[in-house]
Amino acid sequence: MGRLPAAGVGKLVLEAERAPAGEDRNTRRRALVSLVVKGVRELGSELRQVVIIGSGPAGLTAALYTARANLEPLVLEGELSSTGDQPGGQLMLTTEVENYPGFAEGILGPLLMGQMRAQAERFGAQLLPAKATRAKLTDGGPHTLWYRDPSTGDEVQVEAKAVIVAMGARALMLGLPRERELLGYGVSTCATCDGFFFRGQDIAVVGGGDSALEEAIFLTKFANSVTLVHRRGELRASKIMQERALANPKVRFAWHSVVTGLVGTDKLGGVMLQDVRTGEERELAATGLFVAIGHVPSSDILRGQLEVDEQGYVLTRNGTTATSVDGVFAAGDLVDHRYRQAVTAAGTGCMAAIDAERWLEDHEDIAGPNEGSR
Repeated sequence: MGRLPAAGVGKLVLEAERAPAGEDRNTRRRALVSLVVKGVRELGSELRQVVIIGSGPAGLTAALYTARANLEPLVLEGELSSTGDQPGGQLMLTTEVENYPGFAEGILGPLLMGQMRAQAERFGAQLLPAKATRAKLTDGGPHTLWYRDPSTGDEVQVEAKAVIVAMGARALMLGLPRERELLGYGVSTCATCDGFFFRGQDIAVVGGGDSALEEAIFLTKFANSVTLVHRRGELRASKIMQERALANPKVRFAWHSVVTGLVGTDKLGGVMLQDVRTGEERELAATGLFVAIGHVPSSDILRGQLEVDEQGYVLTRNGTTATSVDGVFAAGDLVDHRYRQAVTAAGTGCMAAIDAERWLEDHEDIAGPNEGSR
């Protein structure tokens, strides 16, 4: 079975992320893509034991476990980009991660994901920074996937007996200039992850639903004050959440307001608010802005094939990671819209790998359409 070059994509990614921004990092990334293109040609159209889509904590943990089970997984990591589907997932857009077990002093998000990549590759996982573009999932397998060649942009087909989908979910953003540049420097989408960093500060939360109020109330454990910015004059959240927020002396409200701009160069110093009724603008002093307007699961290529809920999250069965299609397993934030933590995603990645391994043991007779001619 063809392998990506022994130099190691995971090692290159780790070195690229450790390097300072600029020519060194870009040079290493160009070397990475060159290796991947060579690997794409080597892989051919052979039937794989397992293909994993996604390379956040869930996908890479699944890769580690399936690799150690000698299943030689192929991981379609996503494209080298900054849009949320890049290799490494959402943690590539964070700075310090302090709540992942095993790192007493914390660790940078990109470095953590680089180490996960290197660990999975050490045991034989094949890592391909390419985006899955289509899927044909067949009950009982084999399954056919297409991904975009990172060199030519052409679609390449791969077949697998089992598939683990772990593409995650992306937080909806406000679409403001420099919003993504300030992620990790005052702008956040996760109060549980980042609230501790804002101890004694004045911060803001955007949103009016249960999630926004939960984040605001949680943040009062650390912040001096939390201003909830909402475009309406009343909240959409459940009554009990409204009562809790309104009764909390640290929670303030900016009614009929939207965020129109971010103040600060290297880190957030304030947000510009506009009254939707009068058009009047004002600056709100805030060193933190938590965007809590919802998440969207990255399940587009699966819809119509796997059962999903009304929001698009993949449904699993009987406490396992098995989906509605036999031989397809789901993990991470693609499934979980409650916890959305790196450590819980990694846990379900482990579950999916074990479920896939046991399923493959019971389905050794699966053959691809070309297998008989080899």
